[in-house]
Amino acid sequence: MFIKEMDAQTLLCEHNKKLVTKSNGCEPTNYRNKSHMVNVFKLFQSLRKNEVLCEIKLQTSDGKVVVGHKIVLVSASPYFHSIFTSLVSLDEYNKYIANIKELDSTALQLMVDYIYTGEINITEQNVQDLLPASNLLQLEFVKDASVEFLQKQLNPANCLGIRSLADLHNCMELLSSSEAYIKKQFLEVVKYDEFLSLSSEEVIKLISCNCLVIPFEEKVFECVINWVKHELDCRYNSLPRLIEHVRLPLISLEYITKEVVEEPLLKNSPECKNYVNEALHFHKLKTQQVITIPQTIRSTPRVFGHKVILVLCFSLTMKKYCLNWYDPVTKEWQIPIKINKRYSPCALALLKEHFVIILGDECGSKSVEMLDLSSNSYCWVSMVDMLVSRESLGVGVVDNCLYAIGGSDDVNILKSAEVFDVNIQEWKMISSMSTMRSDMGVGVIDNLLYVVGGYDGSLALKSVECYDPSTDTWTTIPEMSVRRFGPGVGVLNDELYVIGGHNGKKYQKSIETYQPSTGVWSFIADMHSYRFNPGVFTLNGLLYVLGGSHEFTYLDSLEIYNPKSNTWSIETLSKGAGEIFNGIVINRQPLFSTK
Repeated sequence: MFIKEMDAQTLLCEHNKKLVTKSNGCEPTNYRNKSHMVNVFKLFQSLRKNEVLCEIKLQTSDGKVVVGHKIVLVSASPYFHSIFTSLVSLDEYNKYIANIKELDSTALQLMVDYIYTGEINITEQNVQDLLPASNLLQLEFVKDASVEFLQKQLNPANCLGIRSLADLHNCMELLSSSEAYIKKQFLEVVKYDEFLSLSSEEVIKLISCNCLVIPFEEKVFECVINWVKHELDCRYNSLPRLIEHVRLPLISLEYITKEVVEEPLLKNSPECKNYVNEALHFHKLKTQQVITIPQTIRSTPRVFGHKVILVLCFSLTMKKYCLNWYDPVTKEWQIPIKINKRYSPCALALLKEHFVIILGDECGSKSVEMLDLSSNSYCWVSMVDMLVSRESLGVGVVDNCLYAIGGSDDVNILKSAEVFDVNIQEWKMISSMSTMRSDMGVGVIDNLLYVVGGYDGSLALKSVECYDPSTDTWTTIPEMSVRRFGPGVGVLNDELYVIGGHNGKKYQKSIETYQPSTGVWSFIADMHSYRFNPGVFTLNGLLYVLGGSHEFTYLDSLEIYNPKSNTWSIETLSKGAGEIFNGIVINRQPLFSTK
């Protein structure tokens, strides 16, 4: 009877199960206890503190012991995983003590605490121990946290030590950030004991850096002399090797005469005196010729700071043409450099990275002037005149040769062209274009000059010619779709961009691009504004178009083209810009208030 009743109950239970399953129709659902792992590791940590079920003791070189569970240590650290899973015998695996000689007990305790809790408390006192410990145990989170902590701690007094620590433990991110900090804060870094404690090789590595941020090379000379004098007896013999890396030719002649020549340490060293004489000879040559002076590493300006735009514009406040600095990062205009003449909008070029050249003026002059950006004082120097008077000309640079193309002599539209050979400081005529052109655009791709559109005296042009300096020949290439004079021209990713201009009837905001590899012209998205004679430059994979005019009104906006999305963004420029005609990208040193 009892058995029958039990069978009945079982059958009823099974029946009810089927009814429940049948009635609600729910899909299978996975439920996760989010606190499960936290609670499990809390229990592990509690067991470890009470040394319950701990089958391993980690002993450091100072004799102290940290206990733990092998399975927990293996789960978090590849280092422990390698140790405990590579043991070949059961006896070896069951060893109760493992020696960790590379770490002290404090660092090891913090590492094991992190493994059990997922938390690490980093301080100025322990960070130098945590970095190598996390590196050894391959605990990437702790290593990254230590790097981040040290990056925040960087200051002129400790950055050299942090760099050495990063280098020792192969922390490339920290090494990179500390080196960048040292270069940027060099003037402050050399004031502290860490600099005076460097070896001669370390000082040489630092001062030979091409992107050291310094206002004047005099500062490098001074820090070298201070370093040598700090331990004169044992460091004096290193002086010639150090002075070799000071760019003495870039120091002002006045400073060389008063300070360098009169420095007693240099007077007693024939090798150092040779470097001083080299600098004096450089300054002598500079009074006769500038661009053609033979370049050595000691006469090459350091490259530092971020890239900025040197803009040719007319200052509405000064009522003069000037070169202005535009910083695309801060979007600010900086100290303008005055120009005494009235210059044509398109006659701006850059030679050898730091020589700015302006050609001709609005009266069809032959004049050429040069500005040396590496000089302490910005002043214009007259160069050899062009052979032909030109205004509204095209300008291009190939292999440090300056080309002046077409334009107008105030009477006729020109098709002639000439080149300035930097090495011999002379202009010479080259083959003429097939078409007279003024107000054209010029771009350079693969050492070829592309002359685009322009005005022939009666029509806006859509024809394009290409000049090959190696053969002194012009070749006609496929025409643009739109006639354009006064266009802006830029080169991005080996592609020619012809921007805006005027077709003889109306202003343009369209853009055509030309790919030399295919010989095909294409349109891209239009700009927001119509622009005549805008400034065009490329920076960080983007195309910038600034200023220009429309209906005799000068535009105070900047447009930026992203080739990946085929879109334009537009920004309003500050009132300090003035009337903008052209722009070139240069490496600009930061502004220093004192020498």
